[in-house]
Amino acid sequence: MKVLLVSWEYPPVVVGGLGRHVHHLALQLTAQGHEVVVLSRQPTGTDPQSHPTSDTVVDGVRVIAAAEDPLHLEFGTDMMAWVLSMGHSMLRAGLRLTGLGASAAGVSDLDRTGAGSVHRPWVPDVVHAHDWLAAHAAVGLAETFDAPLVSTIHATEAGRHSGWVSGPVNRQVHSAEWWLARESDAVITCSRSMSDEVARLFGPGLAQLHTIANGIDATLWPVRPGPRGTDRARLLYVGRLEYEKGVQDLIAALARVRRSHPGTTLAVAGDGTQAAWLRGVAREHRVLRAVDFLGSLGHEELIALMHTADALVIPSRYEPFGIVALEGAATGVPLVASTAGGLADFVRTGETGLSAPPADVPALTAAIREVLDDPAAARARAVTARAEVESLTWEAVARETAAVYLAAKRRPRDPLGRRIIDERPLPERDPTNPMA
Repeated sequence: MKVLLVSWEYPPVVVGGLGRHVHHLALQLTAQGHEVVVLSRQPTGTDPQSHPTSDTVVDGVRVIAAAEDPLHLEFGTDMMAWVLSMGHSMLRAGLRLTGLGASAAGVSDLDRTGAGSVHRPWVPDVVHAHDWLAAHAAVGLAETFDAPLVSTIHATEAGRHSGWVSGPVNRQVHSAEWWLARESDAVITCSRSMSDEVARLFGPGLAQLHTIANGIDATLWPVRPGPRGTDRARLLYVGRLEYEKGVQDLIAALARVRRSHPGTTLAVAGDGTQAAWLRGVAREHRVLRAVDFLGSLGHEELIALMHTADALVIPSRYEPFGIVALEGAATGVPLVASTAGGLADFVRTGETGLSAPPADVPALTAAIREVLDDPAAARARAVTARAEVESLTWEAVARETAAVYLAAKRRPRDPLGRRIIDERPLPERDPTNPMA
């Protein structure tokens, strides 16, 4: 098949896990014989003069990076306007795949790969959008090419904010997600909980929902070669520092754990908007000196941390999938996680790790203590988790995704009315969330 992947991030432009997901998917689809074009963008803050639209082939994948239009827009302050501008730029770049808009010489700038070769006109069999930021380009291109539109919803605005979408930007993002889901001829999510969430928020009337778990290349996350090498208990958190990640609950649990296990420390690897607030939380619980805020780290540094930790703790209050659980399991570090979202699919108490309900500090504390009190049992669970990870390959993800492509048919379109957004939260708003 000819597959057009549309994503607002793709290496070297990587904002989070979405970019890595699309990259792995593109490589594996190509390896399995499909002809893949990725439509993405140039880095934020650039312009057509410094970073013109490029069209290159990397590892067999044709990557089109649309130039950012020279408008005075900032993602942080003008998010929706910025996204609309990005979508317009990506749409124009995508249309030129067919040769539309070619220059007077008969060859557009997009058609030059840098080696002097020229791409032939190209029309996809399927358009695959990744999250709402790609909606405008993907919907427009699927309509133009009369190709089925498949979308992967990696997370939702309502889920990230405990079901609360009362702010103007929240409502705009929520409506864009709804629009993309309703326009799609097939919808993919990464976990059963995300499928339920998408159906509840955007249904009825959706196309078929498919659950395809994220993959991992376990060879990139080697198992700890020997004993941990230190007597002092050490916990580890890896991820973004945002309210929904629940790091505040882990810090509160650390204060309790240190009463029974003096000297226990916590390493926090990652950055985010709540970094300063979390330092304040640690200060309030009188464990600031026991928490090491490391910021964003490289791949090898993360592996080294996992090799020296007694437990990788993932205390999320909202988590569509939780790829860090797979990465940790691959290294052999024992897992403690909340049951939020997709985490419950992989981290199963007594089998692949220990779990606790989201925001339940006493239960999280008990799970951490159990790992520290019985390291042999923790290691046994870690071995089971590592074995399970080895079956979650990107090859399998690509095969399942290609099957969705084959089954997707372009549905008749009826005009959509403006989305009516219920002011009431789904689920009930968390009254302890100062960010809601």
